[in-house]
Formats: sequence, C-alpha cells, structure tokens
Amino acid sequence: MANDSGQKVVLITGCSSGIGLRIAVTLARDEKKRYHVIATMRDLKKKDKLVEAAGDSYGKTLMLLPLDVCSDESVKQCFGHVKDRHIDILINNAGVGLMGPVESISIEEMKQVFETNFFGVVRMMKEVMPDMKKRRSGHIVVMSSVMGLQGVVFNDVYTASKFAMEGFCESMAVQLMKFNVRLSMIEPGPVHTEFETKMMENVAKMEYPGVDPDTVRYFKDVYLPSAIDVFEAMGQTPEDIAKCIKKVIESSSPRFRNLTNSLYTPIVALKYADETGGLSVNTFYNLLFNFGPLMHITMSILKCLTCSCLRRRTISPD
Repeated sequence: MANDSGQKVVLITGCSSGIGLRIAVTLARDEKKRYHVIATMRDLKKKDKLVEAAGDSYGKTLMLLPLDVCSDESVKQCFGHVKDRHIDILINNAGVGLMGPVESISIEEMKQVFETNFFGVVRMMKEVMPDMKKRRSGHIVVMSSVMGLQGVVFNDVYTASKFAMEGFCESMAVQLMKFNVRLSMIEPGPVHTEFETKMMENVAKMEYPGVDPDTVRYFKDVYLPSAIDVFEAMGQTPEDIAKCIKKVIESSSPRFRNLTNSLYTPIVALKYADETGGLSVNTFYNLLFNFGPLMHITMSILKCLTCSCLRRRTISPD
C-alpha cells in the first residue's frame, strides 16, 4: 500500500454499514484529499454499499481490508497489509448492541458484547500504540456512546461495555499525552441506522423465558415505546456523526470527550450535579414509570432547554 503524498493514513473498523461506512466515505471524499482511508469489515462480501457510496474515491483514497476485531490473527494479518504498519489515525467504530431484561441474556452473549465493544478496541489500540508512541504522533478515536456516561435501563450490558471503554481510555489518555498521541471519545445518543431499527423491531417480537411477566411488560410496553419516542425526537444520522468525527480529527486541540448531540447535555449533567447518584436514578425512574405518556412532551421541553451554552459543550455536526 503506497502512500507517498503526505496523506494521513486512517484505519476505520466496522465499515460495512451505518456510521463506519459514512466516516470512511466522508474522509475518502475529502476535497483536499488529505486522507488515505483503510476501511475494514469482518466480511468483505458486505462491501457493496461502501463501494457504491465511495464512488470514484474507491481504489484511490479508499481501500478495503478484511478485519475481525475479535481475532488476534485477523488484526495481525490486516496490519501486515499496511505499509510500514504506519497508521496516523485509528477510528474504532466496530460495535454490537444488546438490549432486554438481563435475566434472559446468557453470560456467553454478554461476553460477546465485551469481546467486540471492549476487547476489540483494546486489541486495535495495542496494535497501533507502539509505533505512534515511537513517532510521538497519532490520534486514536473511539466510538463510545452517551451510554458510556449514563446508564440506561434495559441496556445494562451494552452500557457496561461502554463504561469499561470510557474508564480504560480515561486512564490511557494520560499516558498517551506524554507521547503526544491524542485520544478522543465520540459519544452519540441515538443514531438512525439499520442496525438500531432492526434491533428495536427484533426485541419487540422476542419471547423472554425466565423473566417475570411484570419485567417483560415494563420492557415491551413502557420502555420500548419511550425509547422509540426518544429516537424520533433526538436521533442523529450517521452523516452527522461522521461530520463530528471529521471535526475532531481536524482540530488542533481535540477534546477527550465529544458528545455529538447537545440534547443529551442536560441528561449527562444530572449525573455530575449530584454525586450520590440519586438525582439521575430518580429522574430516569420518574421519566419512565411515572411520566411515560408525557415522554414526547418531555422531549420537546429538552429541545427548548438546550440553549447555546449547552451546545458549546458538544461537538456539533454543523
């Protein structure tokens, strides 16, 4: 893989659809051609959407490689195809979701979520860090979530995987700073992707053996309608997230944490306003169980509450 034009080499995981696809295409089609994008995915049979979206940048500023972040062997093979193993920017986007009553989820399924969302990112970081530290240069971007900052009911395992990632990166950022390597967390709220839509549809139809009827009812009849409401009122597009990431990697002093959606700032602020945790736990409880029917109105109020001072704390796509 040649890259002698002074372009920055960007490796992105999970590019077959959604946010990963959009980031790859946005950077590959950069007007100034500043990036050489290595878009990766587990199964290259799923490359068609990406190739189509990339248009004439495919084969020029964008190349494809197979990569499974859950496999040491796959990661080693992928980096073997990278010239001098040199990566300027690593964007860890590959991730999986999991939603539902925890009693119905096997420990094996939980481990799979951590294998991708946590250990997959750690595996990639370990691969690029030695060279970045040696060069005293590089930028690692991690796709986290608002759920890495604030727990969300019935998303317990996914939330835990993102909390683990936040803690790991918060610790790593200090060491990496000493080597002039930047680390940035991207923290979207809901994003309109096929992945999210399919997951919502599937969990609504599923049976939950071993879970008491009340919990199943709270999940299907109380939580899911509220989640869909939040999704519709506050959801961003993969394009929005791609624009935010482009801003972060082009910033002369990128922030460590980057909330992409200003509507979430007040929700995250609740947690820091009360160190006992009571305020955020009780607020979420009331929103879900006492004010369920008013959820849509709450969304509208949140939109109004989000003044410009809150927006300053986020990385806006515009």
